[in-house]
Amino acid sequence: MKPTITAFESSPDEGEGQARDMRVRWALEEVGQPYDVRLVSFEAMKAPAHRALQPFGQIPTYEEGDLVLFESAAIIFHIAERHAGLFPADDDGRTRAVMWMFAALNTVEPPIVEREAAMILETKKPWYAERQVMLDERVNTRLADLSRRLGDAAWLDGEFSAGDLLMVTVLRRLDGHGVLDAYPNLMAYVARGEARPAFERAFADQLAVFTASR
Repeated sequence: MKPTITAFESSPDEGEGQARDMRVRWALEEVGQPYDVRLVSFEAMKAPAHRALQPFGQIPTYEEGDLVLFESAAIIFHIAERHAGLFPADDDGRTRAVMWMFAALNTVEPPIVEREAAMILETKKPWYAERQVMLDERVNTRLADLSRRLGDAAWLDGEFSAGDLLMVTVLRRLDGHGVLDAYPNLMAYVARGEARPAFERAFADQLAVFTASR
């Protein structure tokens, strides 16, 4: 059965592929699963019909028959379990891939998102400059740890997995900020992810939505 996901009708990221439907699109492309997309306006996201699928009024959602999921990581986990290509075949490798999924979203992403939010909402506050130093330190601590662990490897644990997919999407949130410049191996890691044909297809599809909405 072809699943349906939801995405922004008019994405605030202006086609940069930062909205979380991009993660799900990429996962579906990696496993070769065709899918439909239902575009949702900001108003519709908060309406009862969408909240019945996503109680917090966000995107993406995933519908497959009677199954309805929200939260991008949960959706990707489901896709990886149902289709070959995102989890290693062996049990230990699969468990490590799940570990890296958690690490991407629970350890690496929070300080990046906090820094990003401060840059958007707090720049005019009198204490912003001092706080920005602290936020930068938190991000760089995580990036340094990740850089050491990755080393010269292509991917986090052998072959590309759902853990890499999520980690790359998290690191892409730093695009254009110069933060990754100090970590050449992480820059190369992100570039490898973006060069995957499945990523390119997913990015083109979400970019087409933004272009059509202009």
